Amino acid sequence: MKPLLEDLGKKRGQHSFLAFEIVQNRLDFFWHYHPEYELTLIVKGKGKRLIGDHHDYFESGDLVLIGPGLPHTWVSDKSIKGKCEVIVIQFSLDFMERFTGLEELDPIHKLLLNAKGGISIDNSKSSAVKDLIKHLPTKNDIEKITDFLRILHSISKLKQTSLASSFYQPLKGNENEKRINKVCQYIQKHAAEPLTIHKAAALIHLTPSAFCKFFKRMTGKTFSDYVNDIRIANACSDLLATDKQVAAIAYDNGFETITYFNRVFLKKKNMRPSSYRKI
Repeated sequence: MKPLLEDLGKKRGQHSFLAFEIVQNRLDFFWHYHPEYELTLIVKGKGKRLIGDHHDYFESGDLVLIGPGLPHTWVSDKSIKGKCEVIVIQFSLDFMERFTGLEELDPIHKLLLNAKGGISIDNSKSSAVKDLIKHLPTKNDIEKITDFLRILHSISKLKQTSLASSFYQPLKGNENEKRINKVCQYIQKHAAEPLTIHKAAALIHLTPSAFCKFFKRMTGKTFSDYVNDIRIANACSDLLATDKQVAAIAYDNGFETITYFNRVFLKKKNMRPSSYRKI
């Protein structure tokens, strides 16, 4: 499913960054991206979150920082009653570059670099961070900026877990990174179509045998397993966002048989597609 571009420029107006609270009955599927970073704290709620090609569950206290251009959405668990409460902070790279060169903010710059593919932050032992985030929407003027920097600095010291795969977003680096990125972007674009090692190998001018070794060395996965990861991620999006039958979703995402789709889905998600949709 193609993510929608959300324009935050008009919403931000003359403000340096956005910090706001969301209180609603449930979080509905909204697969989107924007050029800004986003820090999201789930104050109250439970369900699934999709960050790039990473799918996982969230609950109250969940804290995630995502980088620019990374598709994402949070979807509430249908069985949970009561209001969902979320704090969202959105800020641009241009705003953060105003602080470039300040040695005291090096931990923050490293944090933002790590957040390119999204990171989950373990704040279970830091109630102070959560309190700062919860109160940020009520702050004004210089206090708003200083508290925001305190939040990022505090988060930089906490344990972080990467979310989207290393090759989900375009990479800049050495020649091998450019080559593997070309292949991975091709897979993402054509995941619903028949994909073969021969086609992928031809993209970077390798023999199939050499390509398999190269791909495994760069990604840690076989070509077929990586393709299945992308297809299952896309299928998860369709299961949450549409009412299409499971078989139709399987075929639309490149699986030739429903039996094989169910087997791969069970292996990747530890449940059947129908169960995933109901949670």
